Amino acid sequence: MPKTKDRTPRGDGKSAAFQIRIHPELHDQLRDVTNDENITLSCWLKDLARRELRRRGIEPKG
Repeated sequence: MPKTKDRTPRGDGKSAAFQIRIHPELHDQLRDVTNDENITLSCWLKDLARRELRRRGIEPKG
């Protein structure tokens, strides 16, 4: 079964690419979580960022 991807509309152009370097063991842990939830790591991180913005009283714009 394909993993769930973020379907948020991109607006007028392409979404900006964001690169991050993380420790391989942390990456393995994150992949384990996202594999268990059948979601891409990228989508999981975007959802986490949106939730944190809302927690701070900021409505995400994307």
